[in-house]
Amino acid sequence: MKIFKAEQVREADAFTIIHEPISSIDLMERAATKLAEWIKNKYSRQTRIAIVVGPGNNGGDGLVLARQLVIDNYNICLIDSNFTNKYSKDFLINKKRFLALSGVEIKKWNNQEQFYNYDLIIDAIFGSGLTRAVDNRIAPIIHAINQSNRELIAIDIPSGLFGENNCSNQRENIIKADYTLTFQFPKLSFLLPENISNVGDFVLLDIGIHKDYIEQTASEYFYTEAKDIFYTKLKRDKFSHKGTFGHALIIAGSKGMMGASILSNKACLRSGVGLLSTFVEKETEQVMQIALPEAMTRTNIQDLDFVDFSAICIGPGLGQTEKSLDLLTYVLDQVSSPIVFDADAINLIARNHKLLEKIPKESIFTPHPKELERLIGKTTDQYSRLYKAQEFTIKYQVYLLIKGANSVIIHPNGCFYFNSTGNPGMATAGSGDVLSGVITGLLAQGLAPFEALRTGVYIHGLAGDIAKEIVGEPSLIASDIIENVGNAYKKLGV
Repeated sequence: MKIFKAEQVREADAFTIIHEPISSIDLMERAATKLAEWIKNKYSRQTRIAIVVGPGNNGGDGLVLARQLVIDNYNICLIDSNFTNKYSKDFLINKKRFLALSGVEIKKWNNQEQFYNYDLIIDAIFGSGLTRAVDNRIAPIIHAINQSNRELIAIDIPSGLFGENNCSNQRENIIKADYTLTFQFPKLSFLLPENISNVGDFVLLDIGIHKDYIEQTASEYFYTEAKDIFYTKLKRDKFSHKGTFGHALIIAGSKGMMGASILSNKACLRSGVGLLSTFVEKETEQVMQIALPEAMTRTNIQDLDFVDFSAICIGPGLGQTEKSLDLLTYVLDQVSSPIVFDADAINLIARNHKLLEKIPKESIFTPHPKELERLIGKTTDQYSRLYKAQEFTIKYQVYLLIKGANSVIIHPNGCFYFNSTGNPGMATAGSGDVLSGVITGLLAQGLAPFEALRTGVYIHGLAGDIAKEIVGEPSLIASDIIENVGNAYKKLGV
């Protein structure tokens, strides 16, 4: 799914109005109908709802929503944010339609106590067209809504939040929603960690934006859904054998850190790889053979012929000793095909930047935020971090995955791919090792680097989501993710 910038969203609306064709007022009606359906599925008619509207088309959405809910016998109070007398044309049309209902009124906002009689507040003050920080006319009502201690829904985007870059925004003057009901596409700002307290959980509502606009309009941002990954390439035919599904090599682990190696190797096997060799130190070989009898162990790196392997991963639990650095350097001198770099391999490269000259094109880096900082340097905010990481991927022509909520893949062509699966329970030791193993297994099975990375990140998150339903978020551990990779495949129909 493409993610469009705020100005492109306006263009998409205009394109739909012209080419469907549909009037702007009817498109607003359609959008509000989707809002009303979601709210009616979640909240009973006993819920006391205050809808706060601004003067533009976001306020118009709020007016239509209020009318539809009143007609369906919901307890609605409509509040005008009361900071200007300049209203959009569609706002005024829908204001007239709302007031045509019997027994309704539009109240003017005056103080915080106005919200105390309601269970739910719906923010319809500003939409994604906002281009400057809210001023002192508007800030007091946003503060009052945030301090009301009521459940809060934002329509399209939390008022005060920009669609993309909020580096210079005034954080205290932005709505803090529990849910954001947004139209058709997520906004880039929804996917950046610093905005989570404003966005809450976001819900995508399909309002029928014209498909021609979506298909014809370029974007550098994408949101990965099941239809976007390459799992269909993993389906097997009757006469397949283990040699059909590749031979992976994972170079990982050290004394005291064998857990990382075991998790990565086991996840690689669960991903469907045909054969797996794991390089370990001689003193830890027995640990691996007992923990994972399906893997073949190797202890002398110079005995390996790297052309025998269809995918190579290095780093989980490797350590950052001189011995580890020598091992990494040797591998880089021998291998010209893409490599998966994780954990300590990334840390070693960050400390020895000359190694970057040896990195094979289309290799995959999977750092967590701290490892990324060591690799590319510090940034002041997550938006800037994206573009600094983008410079790295373009310069070295590699793929870079920034792990976290909505993990983002940065392509060597400069595009960003945000993931839609996963949950906070996956913020646990070893989760990243599992991910590197899954990606390596997919790469070994013949998926191209980008295909393996995008598919692996999605499946890893989906396995975590399935595990969450079984054990809950607080109890989720990395092994639970591995155990549910198969269930993730089954859910996808593999």
